[in-house]
Amino acid sequence: MKNKPLDRPGRHSAGAQTAAKVSAKAGAADALANDIRPGQSLELLKELHILTREGKLNQDSRRKLKQVYHLYQFIEKLLQELPTQPGISLADHGAGKSYLGFILYDLFFKQRSSGHIYGIETRAELVEKSAALAQRLGFERMSFLNLTVAQSAQSSLLPSRIDVVTALHACDTATDDAIAFGLQKQARFMVLVPCCQAEVARVLSQHKALSLQRSALSELWRHPLHTRELGSQITNVLRCLYLEACGYQVTVTELVGWEHSMKNELILARYTGHPKRAAAQRLREVLEQFGLTELLHTRFTSLPDNAALA
Repeated sequence: MKNKPLDRPGRHSAGAQTAAKVSAKAGAADALANDIRPGQSLELLKELHILTREGKLNQDSRRKLKQVYHLYQFIEKLLQELPTQPGISLADHGAGKSYLGFILYDLFFKQRSSGHIYGIETRAELVEKSAALAQRLGFERMSFLNLTVAQSAQSSLLPSRIDVVTALHACDTATDDAIAFGLQKQARFMVLVPCCQAEVARVLSQHKALSLQRSALSELWRHPLHTRELGSQITNVLRCLYLEACGYQVTVTELVGWEHSMKNELILARYTGHPKRAAAQRLREVLEQFGLTELLHTRFTSLPDNAALA
């Protein structure tokens, strides 16, 4: 009787290791599929350093991607309402590394024969990197401009009309400049995520002594921390009233859960062509009650009947 040949050492263990690796890769791919939208370029996500070179997604990148995707869902619905010809134009203010612009182009604009995205950013090095990346990926209908939001309103590098204006975490008064830009460019939609609203808080602080004598409500901003928080709240309320007074329907919601970002307020404005006189009146009343009337001729210059109050 012949002896049964002995198995070579490690044959089964090597096979098991290979199967385990294949299973691990499949599991990683399945996990990635849950986080990444269908049709999204993995190469783009690697270039944006959202994915590692090995195609993995860490916790910080997952949070960032979730936030951008959530905002994309809102913007995609608005873009679908616009006629595709002669081409949709979108200006992204405070673009930074242009995560939003690139993902919008990759998932929406790339599939269409027309349309253009303008990324507006003050840091020249980020503008250069974004332009180089767009060229490398063949995203021909993307432009990146080294301008402030205010400068962009006067720049000949942008068209006279822009369909959609976005401003994701544009700091302090940059959000107000983006609104002014949208009004000038007759934007159909504005999508704003305000950040670091300090201007109103500064004005509240300047008139604090007078306010404390005049009204008990000034206790709401007597302490510096409350001044900052109340200033942020008032700023966004004023912005919404301003947009309504200029003919926009406004929706305010949260961008993502508070566990992902404290700067979480999302303002969606849709042009209706029907300015609301009541909103203009309420805006003026809020400015007067909080001692902020000096903003009437700096931040709210397109408010109806402003000239009569000069």
